[in-house]
Amino acid sequence: MPLGLGRRKKAPPLVENEEAEPGRGGLGVGEPGPLGGGGAGGPQMGLPPPPPALRPRLVFHTQLAHGSPTGRIEGFTNVKELYGKIAEAFRLPAAEVMFCTLNTHKVDMDKLLGGQIGLEDFIFAHIKGQRKEVEVFKSEEALGLTITDNGAGYAFIKRIKEGSVIDHIQLISVGDMIEAINGQSLLGCRHYEVARLLKELPRGRTFTLKLTEPRKAFDMIGVRLGGGRPGSGPQLGTGRGTLRLRSRGPATVEDVPSAFEEKAIEKVDDLLESYMGIRDTELAATMVELGKDKRNPDELAEALDERLGDFAFPDEFVFDVWGAIGDAKVGRF
Repeated sequence: MPLGLGRRKKAPPLVENEEAEPGRGGLGVGEPGPLGGGGAGGPQMGLPPPPPALRPRLVFHTQLAHGSPTGRIEGFTNVKELYGKIAEAFRLPAAEVMFCTLNTHKVDMDKLLGGQIGLEDFIFAHIKGQRKEVEVFKSEEALGLTITDNGAGYAFIKRIKEGSVIDHIQLISVGDMIEAINGQSLLGCRHYEVARLLKELPRGRTFTLKLTEPRKAFDMIGVRLGGGRPGSGPQLGTGRGTLRLRSRGPATVEDVPSAFEEKAIEKVDDLLESYMGIRDTELAATMVELGKDKRNPDELAEALDERLGDFAFPDEFVFDVWGAIGDAKVGRF
């Protein structure tokens, strides 16, 4: 697919309202449309974009998950800029966007937007809804939570283990953003930092969680999701290629990951959950990318320390990651 899309004299509207344009085929909620080929208009307000030569000229369709007209967004190169473009399209503060799912308006963690977007994926943005404060008695060391984050400073619950401490508290749900623990703000914290704080809370004591749930559509009210099994949902990237969003550097258009890469990413993501209580497909993909050409665990450890030193991965975790990548290479699934 060529990246240089044709220019138009007049830029298309950021939000398409089908009622205002009855002669035009509309896209309803839950009806993903094809990749748009719109042109570049004049400069738009929002976050400063990277140089045009580094920015893929791709157009994606988006809606607010609780219901909205269809928006068109382009010109982003990382997750923060994506949220800024969504906020601009729907005239919202960027801080209201919690996370995005692909091809579904539901809070489905198997469809969570991570570091890749299929070129034909439809983006649903989940924004802040009801805030709540919950007291939790930590009766066991493990609370049963898996934490992820949106890449822009919000950590939220990706999975709740069945039968766990948190599973018995109906007010806490998958998709809830963790704003604070015992009054300590967590805005701007990464998922592993939040998971560490939860793990370090003393057993046998009560602590307070301040949470914000995603705004719900009427057909979602009252539904409490526990999260699917790891790897149980369809893979991201339903189109012929994917837009890879990076925390550093420009976005790139890449082929859909190979069978080896998909399996290795899944296995490394499982290890992240097992060792650290987090799930992060972008982080797992980066680790696979760093490790697939390394000759031994020591070389992998050096590469991880250089690129991802803030995580301070333990030696046994690095060894297991090396093994998982090796198993995927030889087809031991």
